[in-house]
Amino acid sequence: MNIGITGTGCYLPSIITKNTDFSNHTFLNADGTPFNSTNDIIIEKFKGITGIEERRYAENHLNASDLAFHAAEKAIADAGIDKETLDYIIFAHNFGDVAHGRSQGDTLPSLATRVKHLLQIKNPKCVAYDLLFGCPGWIEGVIQAHAFIKSGIAKKCMVIGAETLSRIVDPYDRDSMIYSDGAGATIIEAGSQGQILAHESATYANEEAYYLFYGESYSKESGSDRKYIKMHGRKIYEFAVTYVPDAMRACLDKSGARIEDVKKIFIHQANEKMDEAIVKRFYRSYGMDMPKNCMPMCINQLGNSSVATIPTLFDMVRKGKMENQSIQKGDVAIFASVGAGMNINAFVYRY
Repeated sequence: MNIGITGTGCYLPSIITKNTDFSNHTFLNADGTPFNSTNDIIIEKFKGITGIEERRYAENHLNASDLAFHAAEKAIADAGIDKETLDYIIFAHNFGDVAHGRSQGDTLPSLATRVKHLLQIKNPKCVAYDLLFGCPGWIEGVIQAHAFIKSGIAKKCMVIGAETLSRIVDPYDRDSMIYSDGAGATIIEAGSQGQILAHESATYANEEAYYLFYGESYSKESGSDRKYIKMHGRKIYEFAVTYVPDAMRACLDKSGARIEDVKKIFIHQANEKMDEAIVKRFYRSYGMDMPKNCMPMCINQLGNSSVATIPTLFDMVRKGKMENQSIQKGDVAIFASVGAGMNINAFVYRY
């Protein structure tokens, strides 16, 4: 029984924020002291490392669940299914609905339930729940949907990844330029032409558990007890390039597919340099160079929207919306991610 992806959809917010929009920001070190460099130099170095030139922010009246609803509608239409036949809605996020100008995340009711409500699904046996797994949340949701279908518990599942990270960033932290908003949704079904061949997941929770965390503003004069997303960037980079290639290799070896069969790698859009290092090390483990055009990237225009990056990227490639990127029937692709936990996961997919 093939279990695979039959429909995809994404929602790209309309507010485009370019790197130059940060020219007048006040960026501070973690101890509250100013940088010695000018903002122009900070932004130039930032682009050189991350590859980000611009990012998308959600309109003020929309929350993460709203972005997810728009992506979900597109995925359902793309799959050509009756929404009432969905057995599960699995919604991966990290911070819930954070209203514009607010700091508190809202997760009651669950965001999956909110999407079901917005879709006006009446069937009570369509079970809706949220999944917290850091940036790898969407992949973990796909793995869970695959397990539900393989066991006979479900036939059709929708997996969503959506986030509004722009609302939980410290404006004094230069890392705030990394984060963005967006949503991607995917329909997973039995009897599809595509097939999930293997998957791999792991959680490292020693000192790695706090590489990403909630912390106070770098401005000691902010006068607020509000907390923001923070990270130890160098440690995350070293962790990712060490462990993600191994997880990808273990997953591919388990799948029965050959490295020569792999045409695309859909990796979490976290940092262009880091993603390239991960994929190059993966291919090096097979004694190969990284093939050209094997790793689609949308981070330069969309930034890092956490759980939304991979389903958004896949939807764009699948629908021919990325220059020089396509995927054909029979192609093998690897989906891989790393993020807060620290969590790592991957799955191998024959399209």
